[in-house]
Formats: sequence, structure tokens, C-alpha cells
Amino acid sequence: MRDARGAAPTPDWLLPFYTGGVTEDARERQLERLRRERLDVLILGGGINGAGIARDLALRARETGTPLSIGLVEQAHFASGASSRNSQLIHGGLRYLKNLEFRLVREALRERALLLRLAPDYVRPLRFFMPISGWFERHYYHAGLALYDLLAGKARIERHRMLSREEAAQLEPELSGGRLRGAALFFDARVNSARFTLANISDAIDNGAAAVNYVRAEAWERDAEGWRVHLRDTLSGEVFETRARKLVDTTGPWSRAGGLRLVRGSHLVFPRLNRSDNAIAWFEESGRIIFVIPWGEDNQLSLVGTTDVDHKESPDHVRISREETAYLLGIVKELFPGAQARPLAAFSALRPLLRDEAASPTRTSREHRIWNDAAGVLHVAGGKYTTYRLMSEEAADLAAREIAPALAGVHPTSRTPFRAACLPQSPSERIAFAVRHEMARRLSDLMFVSTYWGYEQPWDRERLEPYAREMGAILGWDRERMEQEIEAVLSLRAVPDLTPLPL
Repeated sequence: MRDARGAAPTPDWLLPFYTGGVTEDARERQLERLRRERLDVLILGGGINGAGIARDLALRARETGTPLSIGLVEQAHFASGASSRNSQLIHGGLRYLKNLEFRLVREALRERALLLRLAPDYVRPLRFFMPISGWFERHYYHAGLALYDLLAGKARIERHRMLSREEAAQLEPELSGGRLRGAALFFDARVNSARFTLANISDAIDNGAAAVNYVRAEAWERDAEGWRVHLRDTLSGEVFETRARKLVDTTGPWSRAGGLRLVRGSHLVFPRLNRSDNAIAWFEESGRIIFVIPWGEDNQLSLVGTTDVDHKESPDHVRISREETAYLLGIVKELFPGAQARPLAAFSALRPLLRDEAASPTRTSREHRIWNDAAGVLHVAGGKYTTYRLMSEEAADLAAREIAPALAGVHPTSRTPFRAACLPQSPSERIAFAVRHEMARRLSDLMFVSTYWGYEQPWDRERLEPYAREMGAILGWDRERMEQEIEAVLSLRAVPDLTPLPL
């Protein structure tokens, strides 16, 4: 049964929270299913692509009444990589027009419209202000935005419009000193990308999938009956085996498939920089587009990014560099010459793009590829967050042809709404909710995935201690463990020391 919006009712695994009772730990229940069930498909990776594929397959099975056992494992916390540490946008990608990638832009704009309709509690329209500094820019951006509107077609949110110098200065008086000659206004959409990934995970579980975090697939081999996968619960150290007919690799930067170019994107978080509630979209001199986005639970912050830098180190160690920090600070200084704000926090993540050595990191295509390797593992690579649903649908079609042919071509995610977001309000309730229902097991899971609290204000050990103490009381942490968790949060949000560099 579904409600008036077409969403499933509150699932059984959430009812104890809403009624004030005590629930059995959600993570242990998911682990037990992986220990005992013989799976039809096992998805490796709990970012937005893995979560989207799990939801897609689960909805297909539920809608058609087809028995299908679906599992998903994530080696860290759900959405703890690029699926939470991105620009928080659902957008067509204006800069891809410069690369003449019209099909990619049109596809993304269609997905933007679909997500605005199906997930209005997570994806919302956002107006952008694009500064213009001269006559040529005015005509160039007007033509580009007209094409953007045309590619959106009926999926357009609102037609762009051009502003005079006086109109632009009235909206954003602090922007670019006296060099502002006008502006363009256009629409895209914003998302809390971590929470939306969790929404896909919870929808998948609600519709019959088993998903668990902090479980790493250490090895797998194929025999006549399918795949034998050796899993390790990295929290307890337990090693166990599960069987699956089909493996799907959505591990992104950790994929063994090869052929990927790892590009690091970094952001800085500032106290609010601009006056209006518009986001700022600015093409800097190299042609890269930089966003300044109203951010935080009360829009009291500005999120500035992103960079594009080849990442040559391990995907387990991703941090903003001094050079990236200086670059973003320089852009803030150019856009807001009167701003004295220092960054509150920084975050970085890797984009696993299809390898293209001839292009710069910025110009490397965001096209995706989904394929079966020689052993029969289905891999998902490339793409962008905005088109995750379409990629998930394509991957689910390929998997279904092998394990459940009746489900191939059944596309419920194009019409099934997401459940309305219903989160507790008090910090104590949010902490309990994150632990018991979102499987948060580290303080960083709470501060950077279940919430973005970790980025939203200056933190020190003293301010973090009550959160660590309350979370630790649920999970049984001792004093040493609480200290480790606090230190990890402080490390993850740190901005490099730029004292020797000119700002």
C-alpha cells in the first residue's frame, strides 16, 4: 500500500522510532541477512550509484511480485565519499556546453526535472546569479543560457533573464567591487547529497534489499553456482562468506576495473558571503565554473568550489591541498574584495572519471560507462550525481537480463516518489536516529553524512565532546574511543595552514 503521493508507508524498521519505542539495531539485522541469504545480486559500494541500483532493483521486484534477493555492502559509511562531499547541486552542467556535450546536458536537465518532481523534499530549485563584466560576456552568456533553456525544453524550471548593471548591483552590492556590469539569472537545483543517498538506501531496504555499511568485500571467486564473496565486518573483525549470482561494482575510486582517471574536487565553507539567497556561478579566466552556494541548515554559510586536480595518491587519503585552498581563497577575494571571512572548513572527494589523458581534468568528460568484464562483474564508472538514477536504471537493466529477465525494461524509479523527509529536530534525537536507523558508527558519520554539522561552525575538542559522549553512550565507547572519534572529525574538516602563502 502507498500513500496519496505514491510513496510507501513508514517501513517497519522505522516504526519503533516514531512511536518512541526501542528498536533492535538496524545494522545487525542487515548483517544477519547477508550471513544467511543466498543473494541474486550483491552490490559493492554504498555511494549514490550503488544505493540507486539497490533501490531500482528492489522497486522492480516489489512492483512485479518477483522474488529477488538484493544485497549491498559499503566498506565505510554510506555516502562518505563523493556522494556527500560535492557541490550539492542537481544541474545540467553549463560548462559542458563549452565542450559541446549537448547530449550530456540534455540528459542531465531531464533528470533534474524528474528529481524535482519525485523528490521535492530533497531536490529544490535554486536561482543562480552569473556576474557579467563586459559587453561580450553579456551576449556570450545570453546565447549560452538560451541554449540551456532550449535543451531543457518542457523540463525548464524558469527561463533565464538578463539584468542591467543597476539591477545586478541592487541584488549583490558586495560582488566584484565596482566591476559589475550586469548579470544573468537562471535556475538549476540543489540537494543535500548525503541525505539523498541515505534516502535511496532506506527506500531499498524498505522494499526488501539488505544493505550494510562498514563491510568490505575482500575477495571473490566464481564457481558453477555463482560468486563466493568473502566479507569482513571492519567494526567487529568478523569474516564471513556470502553467495551471489551477480556482482555489481560501484566502488568508484576503489574499483579494480581500471581505466579510471581520479580527479579531486575540493570545496571551502565560509560564513555567508553574498547578500541575496541566489547562488553565484562564475566562469573564471581559465574557463572553469566556480559556485558560491548558500549552504547550511539556515543558509547561514557559503559553499565555494570546486577544483579539478588529478589525484595520484591512494583513494583512502583525499584532502584539499594548499594550492587548491589558495586558489579558492583567491577567487573569493576577487569576487568579494571586501570580504574578510576565513574558511570554517574544507572537504574533498574523488570523481572516478573515464580516462582521457588528452584532456585536462576540467575538460575530462562526465559521460558514464556500464559494462560486464570478462569474469561477468558489472562495473559502473564515470557519470555525475545528477544522472545517477538513469545510470542506476541502465545498470539494473543489464543485471536483470541475467538474473531476472522479467524485470528488464521495468522502470519504476521514473515514476516512484521518495518518502517525505521526516527527521527529528533535537540534537539528541538526531544522534539516536543516525545510530539506530542510519547505521552511523563513527562520530564523523553523524557530523558529515547524517548531518553536515561538522562543516557548519568552528569546532574544537570541547564543543565536540558532548556529541561524542552522547553517541558513545549508545554505542558503548570508552574514553579513549571518544578521543579518537573527536580527533578524526577535527582532522577531516581541517583547512591547510596558509600562513606562508599570500592571500
